[in-house]
Amino acid sequence: MLRHAELQDRAVPGPAPTLTRATLLVLCACVLVAQAMVAAVNLLIPQLAASTLHPTPGQLLWAVDAYVIVFAALLIPAGALGDRYGRKGALMSGLGLFAAGGAVSALATTPAVLIAGRGLCGAGAALIMPATMSLLVHLSPPERRAQALATWTLTIGLGGLTGNIGGGLAGQYLTWRALFWAVVPLGGLLALIVARTVPRTPSRPDASVDPVGAALLAGALLAVVYGIIEGPGFGWGSVRVLAAFGAGAALLAAFTLYGLRAARPLLDPRIFRSPKLRAGTLGIGTGFFGLFALFYVNPQYLQYAKGFSPAMAGLAIIPVTTGLAVMPKLGARLAQRTGPRLPIGVGLAMVGAGLLLLATVDKDTPYLVYAVYLLVMSAGAGLSAPSLTLTVVAELPAHQAGLGSGLNTAAREIGAALGVAVFGTVLASRFQGDPRDPAQVTAFTDAMGVALATVGVVALLAAATVTMGYRERAGAS
Repeated sequence: MLRHAELQDRAVPGPAPTLTRATLLVLCACVLVAQAMVAAVNLLIPQLAASTLHPTPGQLLWAVDAYVIVFAALLIPAGALGDRYGRKGALMSGLGLFAAGGAVSALATTPAVLIAGRGLCGAGAALIMPATMSLLVHLSPPERRAQALATWTLTIGLGGLTGNIGGGLAGQYLTWRALFWAVVPLGGLLALIVARTVPRTPSRPDASVDPVGAALLAGALLAVVYGIIEGPGFGWGSVRVLAAFGAGAALLAAFTLYGLRAARPLLDPRIFRSPKLRAGTLGIGTGFFGLFALFYVNPQYLQYAKGFSPAMAGLAIIPVTTGLAVMPKLGARLAQRTGPRLPIGVGLAMVGAGLLLLATVDKDTPYLVYAVYLLVMSAGAGLSAPSLTLTVVAELPAHQAGLGSGLNTAAREIGAALGVAVFGTVLASRFQGDPRDPAQVTAFTDAMGVALATVGVVALLAAATVTMGYRERAGAS
């Protein structure tokens, strides 16, 4: 399909295609579906835990993380693949993989098959996200480009809200299999609409796909997350876990050396000579590290400890969406007046503080108090987001703007994968009971508090490092 797209893209006749309302809507719909499935599975964790699959806590973590790990690892090479062979073809292929992953997940009879299906969905999302953004950029005239990208960014946030609500409704009125089955016709329908409404754009035969670099990066991320998730089960000093961390370090070193020597690497490590770029990338990952740790536990806390229905648990995440939607404008204005360091430092500190506040909740905490803590954390993430995103793009040369976009999204997904892995690992090491048992709810919330506090402390340490990175650059100039 991609090869066919390349031939079509090189033969676009007549005037350059433009972005119509129908094209904008369908591209945003693709983004909405891909992002919704990141969040929806979190609402189904209680149902999955009680299902006939009988997953272990580690397998539940993998069911969540398989999507974001594959998404993060393949995002940059998938974007290059679309640039080289055709963005429309990449988008349609991504929707096909996404639908196939939904079918595999829905048919799963073992946790391993469910995890494989989630990974396949992640590969589809890795093709979908950069293709939609690149199509918007190429189809929009310069005067409408900022508005189109703002709509694309807003859709990502709406995808998270939609996923929470959809997952909650499925958990209450349907089954976890029904949610995955819904992806199949939805992906097929979107592919048909894309085929009819989205024009092709010129391809870039010079775009570097770099399968070696992609494989090294994916292997490093997978090994590190494997070590984190399997640590409680096998023991942190076990040969298996130590070998996983060693393999992750070795693969990351190999990726760096390869990138320094390759003529056209996936990611040139030299770009990280910039202190601001290093700090900005770490800051983006930190925000999503905290957010996705929260997303993982939020539906469990609300259902097990507070007695919320799955649908109510999905709606109860609205304070997070509010903070992420409202605060970026304030963050951008503050950065214009004071520079990026203040909104980034304050915002990331609020993320850590919000996590520490959430670590204090128990079954008797009123939801309104819990909602305020959610708002503190999400407001911090929203306040820091514009400056962090702009830093990563601005620190790269103009011809590498596409890499900046990919690096932004990859940092988000890597942070998300690590946040789920670290939180889930600490929780599993402190609580091995059944949170559905009312007698064990207090033990569950105590363990949840320790896990959230751990994530919060890590976030605060990272926030301090990020803030120092901005000071270092300022001092150097």
